[in-house]
Amino acid sequence: MSFLHLLLPPLVRFDDAPSLKRWLARGDRLADAPRGREAALREVFQLPGASLPVAALLRQHLVHDAGEHVWLCADPAYVRAEAHGARLFARGDDLELTREEAEGLAQPLRPLFGDAGAPLEISTPAHWALRLPCGTPLPDFIGPEDALGVNLLECMPQGDAGRRWRALFNEAQIILHSHPLNAQRRARGQMPVNALWFWGAGALPMWVRSPMTRVSSDDALVLALFARASTSSGTIPAASKLAPAALEDASRGGDTLLDFFGVDAASIERDWLARMDDALRRGRARRIELAFASGERFRIRPWHRWRVWRRAS
Repeated sequence: MSFLHLLLPPLVRFDDAPSLKRWLARGDRLADAPRGREAALREVFQLPGASLPVAALLRQHLVHDAGEHVWLCADPAYVRAEAHGARLFARGDDLELTREEAEGLAQPLRPLFGDAGAPLEISTPAHWALRLPCGTPLPDFIGPEDALGVNLLECMPQGDAGRRWRALFNEAQIILHSHPLNAQRRARGQMPVNALWFWGAGALPMWVRSPMTRVSSDDALVLALFARASTSSGTIPAASKLAPAALEDASRGGDTLLDFFGVDAASIERDWLARMDDALRRGRARRIELAFASGERFRIRPWHRWRVWRRAS
């Protein structure tokens, strides 16, 4: 039998998912954890340091050349101007860039960052990064999960350490604003790329540990963490895109991570819930633990289905 660990969107998104609410009511409510995607990931993946070095992990997973450099995500982004400022509206995969578009947009930016001692590298069209020398002092950066929809002035790196990055952010905006590719994207009804979002700084961790033996996710960061954990343990990673077949693999034994963070509640209830309930009833899973991005934690065991007196609130 296996243990299933689910990463889920905030619980509030499941207000119109009665089957899942009933499922949770019959399970055990665990102590809440800190809010956010990073906190949920660090429950499953242990690594040194207080922050998650997203840029280095992604670079190693996607291109295999992170080395000992410090890396900083510089993801293509769309910042929308409003009457009282501007807000981060989209980034990365949301923009659906092609490789040709990514290279075209990056070309006039390369001298700016090269002169700043931070060469711009394109790992994939959605994931760009700056390669920095070891020991580069960096301010605190706000991740896109916390910055989406927030006034831009509240999200810029602060203090003397942040001044350089605020200037580079503004100069990149000026260059991208007049890029002809953005005019073409607007004409096609697509969002322009008018900014780079800096976040996820750090060097590749020496090790990552995880009890998971299988991972099913559409998020490159989750796959990167699992790949690093497998390298640290010397095992062959069993990672795949999120698909129902992952539950069949889980029945073969070992602990499995299913990442539903980017999946809407209706799809989870329609396409997955009955399958997971069946895995419990048939003894293919000894327990299922649910980690919501809003901090709530639940545990479901096979015999919990008999708790029929418990009602969803």
